[in-house]
Amino acid sequence: MKKQKALIIGGSAGSLDVLLKVLPDIKPDFDFSIIIVIHRKQGADSLLTDLLSHRTKLKVKEADEKEKILAGNVYVAPSDYHLLIEKDFTFSLDYSEKINYSRPSIDVTFQSAADAYGQNLACLLLSGSNADGVNGLIAAKKNGGTTLVQNPETAQVTYMPEQAILRANVSAILTIDEMADYINSLSLNN
Repeated sequence: MKKQKALIIGGSAGSLDVLLKVLPDIKPDFDFSIIIVIHRKQGADSLLTDLLSHRTKLKVKEADEKEKILAGNVYVAPSDYHLLIEKDFTFSLDYSEKINYSRPSIDVTFQSAADAYGQNLACLLLSGSNADGVNGLIAAKKNGGTTLVQNPETAQVTYMPEQAILRANVSAILTIDEMADYINSLSLNN
């Protein structure tokens, strides 16, 4: 397996419950960054970051403009901004039009990360009600990245993972119970 420098987790309706189950089981000594892009209502700025911080021992923070992306941190995309990954491994926040009715768009983050990280990227798409993230998974796979999707049988809303399985030739399909072990295994492959 390739050495991962970043894991990006994207999701929409039903994905918060998955994160609350999976993040507490991730070992705090992971040696890559985790970036979370969740569709959420405008104005709920720090609520998601606070909720995730209180449920895990991991360092969780909201991503900031031009911030250097560091291993061992969990970053959360701010509400109402697209989160882009630059080739110098910093964040850019963008307020351009919504994509797939969403800002932040999972596709935008997956696609920009695929360009920056190439084969050292893993992307995980969770539960959701539209196809945001599918094109990003295709881009990640094309650039040599690892593409993962939640097993639709374990998703509250099956459309997003089903579309990924149909269209993106994903590397693996994971149940919620398999996700933490898979994520932890990414650290072992130095």
